[in-house]
Amino acid sequence: MGETQAPGDGRRPVFAAERRQRIIELLRVNGAVSLRELAQAVRSSEVTVRRDLRALEAEGLINRHHGGATLPGELSREPTYAQKAQVAAGEKAAIADLAASLVEDGDAIVVGPGTTTQEFARRLTRHTELAVVTNSLLVAQALSGSPRIEVVLTGGTLRGSIHALVGSAAEHSLAGLRVRRAFVSGNGLTAERGLSTPNMQVAGVDRALAGAAEEVVVLADHTKIGVDTMVQTIAVEQFDHLVTDDGAPRDVLDELSGRGVRLHVAHA
Repeated sequence: MGETQAPGDGRRPVFAAERRQRIIELLRVNGAVSLRELAQAVRSSEVTVRRDLRALEAEGLINRHHGGATLPGELSREPTYAQKAQVAAGEKAAIADLAASLVEDGDAIVVGPGTTTQEFARRLTRHTELAVVTNSLLVAQALSGSPRIEVVLTGGTLRGSIHALVGSAAEHSLAGLRVRRAFVSGNGLTAERGLSTPNMQVAGVDRALAGAAEEVVVLADHTKIGVDTMVQTIAVEQFDHLVTDDGAPRDVLDELSGRGVRLHVAHA
């Protein structure tokens, strides 16, 4: 009872204490991690991992959230770009493919920072006559070789951990803009609070990006669904579309759909 197989070793049992230590290490590296992701990483069932999370929470070592967990204080921790790039890479690529189908030649769009939006930007290079406004250096770089795509970078202060421009200058440069769609991401997404991020400056620009668009498209892989972080960026009522993958918790998706969000589920 309480044992599973160690990753990469079909013979050696992993006892609860060792499995729980691995869970803490995963949370330390990745910040917020979904229940499904944890279960896959420790090669165990979600039922067993849920029991582990309850035990770790009782000891004050983690905070449980709907569909996942964080370390204490992680609501305000911002994982680096390198850390985020390692998580759910296949799912992000599938989401990017599907999100790109929502863009048409001649569109004017705004694109926020993130590893998923960078993948999305790479898929826009086949379009022509696009106007793309972004505060992400990585999005701008992905589009820099496309002569028929006009790229406009906001002003602002560079936040090196996510390669994005933030602050009042970034927000002001978006004021007065009106584009067809905003494509944004974040660190967590719940049906109660919507999209969230650990950093107030990042949140401010995300809100300005959403405010510039007729429709808001959220790109979020399953590891972010059900996860909550410190600062709310965009309420569910402002979402028009959610592009996610088929690993996302069904109950959260159903609730979002019930609130009028159009769901686009990619198959990784």
